[in-house]
Amino acid sequence: MKISVITVSYNAAATIADTIASVQAQDHPDIEHVIIDGNSKDGTQAIVAQMANARTIFVSEPDRGLYDAMNKGVARASGDVIGILNADDFLADPAVLSRIARPFTEDPSLDAVIGDIAFLASGLRFGRRYDSGRFHPNRIGWGWMPAHPGMYLTRQAYDLVGEYRTDYQIAADFEFIVRAFAKARLRYRYIPDVFVHMRPGGVSTAGLRAKWTINREMLRACRAHGVRTSWPMILSKYFFKTLEYMKK
Repeated sequence: MKISVITVSYNAAATIADTIASVQAQDHPDIEHVIIDGNSKDGTQAIVAQMANARTIFVSEPDRGLYDAMNKGVARASGDVIGILNADDFLADPAVLSRIARPFTEDPSLDAVIGDIAFLASGLRFGRRYDSGRFHPNRIGWGWMPAHPGMYLTRQAYDLVGEYRTDYQIAADFEFIVRAFAKARLRYRYIPDVFVHMRPGGVSTAGLRAKWTINREMLRACRAHGVRTSWPMILSKYFFKTLEYMKK
């Protein structure tokens, strides 16, 4: 089973080496790393060129934003299973992709495997764990989703669900999940392991303005696809997220 890992980057020279190294350290025998760079100006391209190996596909050109670049990566991927790994993040250990591959091998009818991610507070210090096990398709209207970097779908599932919407600023991953699990009803298995370590500073966590935008877009995505929701339902997720800080 071939797994494609897609990394979208733009001016990620400070972190992308860790991302690439974590993919190259994986013990799964058949991996492809598709790196879609938005024509970075800070040395990202030189780092990728230096670290690239026979399993790396590297494209650097202007794009129309994060989700357009993700769509380019999915289109170029040749794996049986596809996942997204951000350019400031890295796989948690060398066996992550092997653990992801196992359920697909055991049950060929599976469309997706989801797992947890760990947010790093600063440096490599643990902040909180995002528990994807709390996700269920019936909770989408409440703003719940599996951790996007901890989600791996088959090629067929990506073809069925379609591309990421580029008319969403921040929540195109959530809108994709609405289509995947509320409409297409993908079959998935949850693995209670941390797949990815995430550094702080992502767009979706960048202050109150970003939170307003992402919640508004979540509401829009649910309503567009007939999922019952409301502002109180969407905002209630923050209460449960505070509990994650209390978990070890």
